[in-house]
Amino acid sequence: MTTTLADLPLLASGKVREMYRLDGPDDGRLLMVASDRISTYDAVHPTPIPDKGKVLTGLSAFWFEQTKRIVANHMLSTTEGVPAQARGRALVVRKLKMLPVECVVRGYITGSGWNDYQATGRVSGIALPEGLRESEQLPEPIFTPSTKADVGHDEAIDFERAAELVGDRGLMERVRDISIALYSFAAEHAREEGVILADTKFELGLDEDGELVVGDEVLTPDSSRYWPLDGYEVGKGQPSFDKQYVRDWASRTGWDKKPPAPEIPDDVVEGTRARYIEAYERITGEPFQAWLDRTA
Repeated sequence: MTTTLADLPLLASGKVREMYRLDGPDDGRLLMVASDRISTYDAVHPTPIPDKGKVLTGLSAFWFEQTKRIVANHMLSTTEGVPAQARGRALVVRKLKMLPVECVVRGYITGSGWNDYQATGRVSGIALPEGLRESEQLPEPIFTPSTKADVGHDEAIDFERAAELVGDRGLMERVRDISIALYSFAAEHAREEGVILADTKFELGLDEDGELVVGDEVLTPDSSRYWPLDGYEVGKGQPSFDKQYVRDWASRTGWDKKPPAPEIPDDVVEGTRARYIEAYERITGEPFQAWLDRTA
């Protein structure tokens, strides 16, 4: 549940990750550590999902390597500089100046996008064809940015508002184009492995030279909606390789969706862990144990 590293300065702690400073304050390197914490409805449950943080880190490392020809990323190492107790769940990364928007790309109409479409026929100001059904593939991927909320939910915004927040329309156009290119590449790869990438979220920033770089995690089950291709059927919600399994359980418990979040029963923990590991193995084409062995 925690990733305390006593000999490193803790810079930030989120719902899943801790960020630590490496070496001196001007070194420019950070240690990004993923815990096994899991949250639903913006509340962290007291029960960890074993190996979840290692799955998120392993998949991020895989995708950073696969997509570096599209855009640079902040990953420096999966082992060098990583303390022994954090191996497998930590990356050494470059420090970036992050942009104040979440870069969401949708290839299918589902989730909050489906709700918005039902109400207005639009998602983030983008008009979509009439008559779409839940979980249907869109004619082409769409960029639907959102704010970054310190507390509570992110707020969907249109491109113009995103450009205002970033303060540079040209930069925001590049962010949009890169985000769609990343999604399109990953969606094609995932489909070849029997997985649909319905939507995903990227975080981009600028390095010390002002170059655009993708950071944080990338294309993991926590930042993406992955569905098994076999059994996919338009017109309903789809099973997914992410924490939706916990969210569905939580919604049936009578919990009011306010902190504190309830303990998760063993069978839901095991089912969730299995889904995360299956996502890793399907997408990377290798056993999860291979990642653990490489980073041991």
